[in-house]
Amino acid sequence: MLENRPHPGVAAVLSFVFNGLGQIYNGQIKKGFFLIFLSTISMLLMITGGVLAIIYLSKALVISRPLVVSLIVFLLGIIFAAAIGIFSIFDAYNTARKLNQ
Repeated sequence: MLENRPHPGVAAVLSFVFNGLGQIYNGQIKKGFFLIFLSTISMLLMITGGVLAIIYLSKALVISRPLVVSLIVFLLGIIFAAAIGIFSIFDAYNTARKLNQ
């Protein structure tokens, strides 16, 4: 009789495609949706920071405090998104592996 156990490779690829999908595939619904929420927040940080940086740069080509703040927000969004993505992939893979033991 075949059991429906998650495949670690599939879980990792799903989390690579979209953070949290691997966790949902593994049956960790709340964790998956939480990672999707965090990914959304990081994307909003990137978009907000990027748009504000463009606005401040278009007004004057000088370095100002608002420009620096917007670039920091943009970079924090990128770092946050990368960290969530890496965690999501490794967590989905390791969880699926543990579920198969």
